[in-house]
Amino acid sequence: MKGYYKLRKEALQILKSRLPKELYYHGIAHTLNVLKVCNQYIHREKIPAHKAKLLRIAALLHDIGFTEVSGEHESRSALMAEAMMSRLGFPKEDIGIVKRLILATKIPQSPKNLLDKVICDADLDYLGRDDFKKISDKLYKEIKASSPGFTKNEWNLRQIAFLESHSYHTEFARKNRQPKKEARIRELKQLVAV
Repeated sequence: MKGYYKLRKEALQILKSRLPKELYYHGIAHTLNVLKVCNQYIHREKIPAHKAKLLRIAALLHDIGFTEVSGEHESRSALMAEAMMSRLGFPKEDIGIVKRLILATKIPQSPKNLLDKVICDADLDYLGRDDFKKISDKLYKEIKASSPGFTKNEWNLRQIAFLESHSYHTEFARKNRQPKKEARIRELKQLVAV
């Protein structure tokens, strides 16, 4: 885990001190949740130690670009990851893998391998969990902060469209998250005024 703990400490410090306060969803809690879910996949899928370390780094850094930009944050996150990892002496190949993992989280997601699938599913794990409403309310609050006229009905319509277009990629998420996600779609459809 050489270099990982130093990078983790630095990443969390940057996120705590530099993320805009109006990022109610894309805050440090989201990053730590994605890391936690990635750790669950690492154990479940028996991902080898070196690949697991790179996946954890990507989870920590996947939204760090929000500290500098609001749009295209994945590209900025990848560049920031490259700079941090280079400074800490990570090999170029590892840096390339982490950058690819970060970019895989961009919507619409199109993962190419198991690690891509894991980080994509971890990033949107909440869509099929019991805490969906609590977390989606944070995202609504975040969007509303920059678009004050955005209504709850518009939000629910946007959520339905997103949930219907989204696909989980791992076998675990398809089996254990998809059914609850489909239940959320049905619930949201009952709330909207078309």
